Amino acid sequence: MFSTNPFAVLSATISPDVMQAFVIIMVLMVIGGTLFDVIHKRSAAFFYAKTKSAEAARKRDVSGGEKMGIAVKTVASDVLTSSEFCNPNRRIAHLLGMYGFVFFVVASAVMVFSYPTQAASTPLLWPMLWHIGALMVCVGGGWFWFFIRVDVSAEGNPWNRIVKADLFILSLLATCASGLIWSAVQFTGSGISMLFLLLFLISSSVLFGGVIWSKFAHMFFKPAAAYQKWVAKADGSRDNLPVIGDLSDPELQKKFPDIREYLGENPAYMGLGIKREQPRHY
Repeated sequence: MFSTNPFAVLSATISPDVMQAFVIIMVLMVIGGTLFDVIHKRSAAFFYAKTKSAEAARKRDVSGGEKMGIAVKTVASDVLTSSEFCNPNRRIAHLLGMYGFVFFVVASAVMVFSYPTQAASTPLLWPMLWHIGALMVCVGGGWFWFFIRVDVSAEGNPWNRIVKADLFILSLLATCASGLIWSAVQFTGSGISMLFLLLFLISSSVLFGGVIWSKFAHMFFKPAAAYQKWVAKADGSRDNLPVIGDLSDPELQKKFPDIREYLGENPAYMGLGIKREQPRHY
């Protein structure tokens, strides 16, 4: 199963042109959905305004070479290793999902466009990456959904409480899980493989077509926000942020009650004798 190109096997039933057209449509839906998200939520205008306000408050100029170094640091730290996550479990789950998704998408594109009818001659790398990537998403995404999500671990809500923001992770999990099951059933020669193929196509359509309603576009904005943060820190404009004070100060906690909940979750403030409040239900 792990060494078989499921799309090449499928070509005996469905034309490779149809499969390739489906992939192209999904790509166009992601591009269109992201552009709509930028225009509708005014993300570009927000980043531009933030950049201008930071320029007015900066204490020194950052050279082009330094900005290039910051860009490399952003890619290496914030993008490739997700260093912004302090919780190691959250970080591992995110990295499993992120790299699994990349492997899954890239391998899908290569097999559909380069080896659509050549199951026997498909290099072992691509079907292996496709299956391993899907498994990584299922492990990382499942770990996140059932054990790490904010409303599960912090708010005490049940794992099956679903809101619109969950569309991305749920459709991603459904796509990879149904894809794995479809490949396994197809490999065994069972007649119900078309059922799981249909589920795979539906969940994929929701994943890539639901960009304007999900957090899919977030993955494109996040590196830009991280880069802007590091530039602001380098030119000194970030130093102009208001100083709240010592978060362990009881008077400050009375003034800002939500700080107590934050402290209870933040490892940096463990051992300060602060007890986390009971989960709040809305």
